[in-house]
Amino acid sequence: MRAVSIIAPARLHLGFLDMNGSRGRRFGSVGLTLQGPRVELSVRRASAQASTGPQSGRAAQFATILRHRFDLPEDFQIAVEHAIPEHAGLGSGTQLGIAIGAGLARLFRLELSVREIAAVVQRGQRSGIGAGAFESGGFLVDGGKGESDDPPPIVSRVEFPPQWRILLVMERAASGLHGEREVRAFQNLPAFPEALASQLCRLMLMQALPALAEQDIEGFGQAIGELQRVTGDYFAPAQGGRFARPAVAEVLAWAEKQGIAGVGQSSWGPTGFAIVEGEDRAAALARAAQSRWGQSGGLQFEVCAGRNRGADVELIQSPVASAKMN
Repeated sequence: MRAVSIIAPARLHLGFLDMNGSRGRRFGSVGLTLQGPRVELSVRRASAQASTGPQSGRAAQFATILRHRFDLPEDFQIAVEHAIPEHAGLGSGTQLGIAIGAGLARLFRLELSVREIAAVVQRGQRSGIGAGAFESGGFLVDGGKGESDDPPPIVSRVEFPPQWRILLVMERAASGLHGEREVRAFQNLPAFPEALASQLCRLMLMQALPALAEQDIEGFGQAIGELQRVTGDYFAPAQGGRFARPAVAEVLAWAEKQGIAGVGQSSWGPTGFAIVEGEDRAAALARAAQSRWGQSGGLQFEVCAGRNRGADVELIQSPVASAKMN
């Protein structure tokens, strides 16, 4: 009996480069793959379709969409061991949907690309960095949404320095905009100035990417911080401020006072982040933040590295098969 194991990494969505769209493509996402929060699941042959574990209902929905699209049999089971927190700005739905698609493709020997799977499960409607994180990891920039229904293409991938760390600031009781509220928020936003879009594209091409390639954390952090300020202020009417949650915003302001330039919010939040030069500094910041804000239980802090590879998809031997063989 065949079974497939999948580990898919979370990602940070660091902002959009061009929300004007006058050049024919809109958004242009910037993202970072994380070695930390993850989807971990297995797909195996079974007597009937079933899903177990955290977010099993959502997993079953993705599985049904894929089964109908590719005319698959119903004799498989999905077991979710770990899931990325939902609606936290970490790409939970995209990674879960693509992970299930990749698992089923391997199980039933389908030749499907990550972008094809993402399109089927309707992920990557605005951003291609979730698919990019699954496929290759690293620091990613996509080319924005054009006329195609496919996820935007990845146009730049740079290795994230292995010694750098990300301090995640998470408010588990809160959630970012999603669903119909997110759709309405995009519809109600004002026009984005073309000159400001040009500024952000130049910021990414001429500062953030070269600084990252040279492992210049100060220059890189300054660029990410500026991107966050511009996009955060643009989305403020929809989310109530530059950052969605006051408590997270307070921690990020404190991190800036500690000399951390690269701070911000991932997607609609509520997860915030600070990019730090090393493990020791990040751990010290996490301890200080936990001591100051963690006692009430509202905020949680986690230190993780960037991940410079995509998802792990492996064919494994089913325990049921092993038992029968023994």
